[in-house]
Amino acid sequence: MSCMAVLVVRAIHLQVFKKDFLQDRSRYVDTVSISSYRGIIEDRNGEALAISSPAPSITVNPKELGQDDEGAVSQMEKQFRKEHGGEKLSDSQKQEVIGLYREQKVAKIRQLEKLLDLPTGKVNNILVEKKDKGFAYLAKKINPDLAEQVKALKLAGVGILREFKRFYPSGEVTAHLLGFTNAEDVGQVALEKSYEALLKGTDGKKRVIKDGLHQVIADVENIASPIPGKNLELSIDQRIQYLAYRELQNAVTVNKAKSGALVVLDAKTGEILAAVNQPSFNPNAKDELKEGLYRNRAFTEVFEPGSTVKPFTVAAALEGKYIRPTDLFATDGVFPVGNHTVRDTHHYGTLDVEGVIKKSSNIGVAKMALKMPTEYFWGMFNKVGFGASPATGFPGETDGRMPVMKRMRDFDKAVLSFGYGLNVSVLQLARAYTALADDGVLHSVSLLKRDEDVDAQRVLSQKTAKTVRTMMESVITKEGTAYEARVDGYRVAGKTGTAKKAGAHGYSANSYFALFAGLAPASNPRLVVVVMIDEPSAGQYYGGLVSAPVFSKVMGGALRLLGVTPDQENTMPILLAKKTP
Repeated sequence: MSCMAVLVVRAIHLQVFKKDFLQDRSRYVDTVSISSYRGIIEDRNGEALAISSPAPSITVNPKELGQDDEGAVSQMEKQFRKEHGGEKLSDSQKQEVIGLYREQKVAKIRQLEKLLDLPTGKVNNILVEKKDKGFAYLAKKINPDLAEQVKALKLAGVGILREFKRFYPSGEVTAHLLGFTNAEDVGQVALEKSYEALLKGTDGKKRVIKDGLHQVIADVENIASPIPGKNLELSIDQRIQYLAYRELQNAVTVNKAKSGALVVLDAKTGEILAAVNQPSFNPNAKDELKEGLYRNRAFTEVFEPGSTVKPFTVAAALEGKYIRPTDLFATDGVFPVGNHTVRDTHHYGTLDVEGVIKKSSNIGVAKMALKMPTEYFWGMFNKVGFGASPATGFPGETDGRMPVMKRMRDFDKAVLSFGYGLNVSVLQLARAYTALADDGVLHSVSLLKRDEDVDAQRVLSQKTAKTVRTMMESVITKEGTAYEARVDGYRVAGKTGTAKKAGAHGYSANSYFALFAGLAPASNPRLVVVVMIDEPSAGQYYGGLVSAPVFSKVMGGALRLLGVTPDQENTMPILLAKKTP
């Protein structure tokens, strides 16, 4: 405290009693802002996903730079006299000095433009356009080493503003989750926006002594220290995020798809371990950003989920005892419902309940739906989260859409049973699958790391959830629709979906969403993964052929990264060496 008091007294002494000293040497006391440090965003293992690093900005006072610096001219005159015997300068010599000063100033401005990669003449244009202004930016958030080179030019009116630049080490991999900040380091989209109040700090203030070049030459007094923003710890596992991004990017490219989205959830806590989208963008290259490209499709865009909701129709019918697992359903390819018709892609004949799921029969689940009262059937879809926001706090997160219950007729119930007439996001679908994964307990979902889900709620009995989950394992067989979803060493339960896209004039005959939703290990699920590929156009469009392979790679890799114990003996053939006699 005593040292600070001495500094304050010294500042007052210089500013008030030694005013001439300051004026003669073009020194003065000023109050400046001290930029605060924005909080770090990190993954669940402490890996930095968004950090702020020093990035000074170069500013100019057009009024000051536009006129001669008397202090600099005076110094040159002294040097001139010293070189010429110390005699008083004549008027012509003074003009010679001023001319030399201006030549050097022009050269320095050219060098400044070169350092900052500005067009030749840019600085002079600013001086003309903003001659009555006291401030303008020349360059924002540059490399600190480059700022030191600018400072060394000692151009009056050119200043260095202490600022920070946001950097995203994972680049495109986490872009849709994190978003980005603007030039003022304020969050604009995604988590940078929703957690702005937490991440931003409070700038400090201090008194300093500046020279005639407006450069700080000494600190005088710290008025208020900057308060850094708080760090944000996400539920995301960067390793799984990278894995999911790579596999989704490859699938969208190979299948010549329009876009894609993928979500990985912890089946026990509801934590979001990965959420990726294609196409993506580089948040470190803000000049390349285009509005719309940074929408997080997994959270904000909806689609009709098709057959991926059939397990919930079966679960509702079993839970309400409207069917039994041994019941048989005739599926002859065509099923009239009022003035409409429900169709299957193949003639499956008579199927039991497991067979309906394994073969993905629209007719089978439609018949189950019509056995249930509308309010009860609609209520089951509502209980697993369809039509309601997942409530992660992510900006623009969608509620999806459920049909109006009171307006539902038999055909509406029939098509709802196999995923038409409602809209969901990838995240909503993944959340619903936690009820099947965790023995009937539906989890809330979170982008923040947590040990348990205090908002979890039971929506199905343990018996029903386990029964349906076992039936879903049949989908991952050669007789099922998703043999490509198998994961070596682990039992997998899941469901394919191939949904036609709706347009302004009805459903398209050639545009589809290819879907797969599943969980593993099926004996005691740890993870839920949902994959959505929008408009695959390379020949294949079925969920079992387009999205199931992505699920397999992501699920298999994630389980191994987390060290989850396999629940199935290795099915790979083992070659035994023959014993020699």
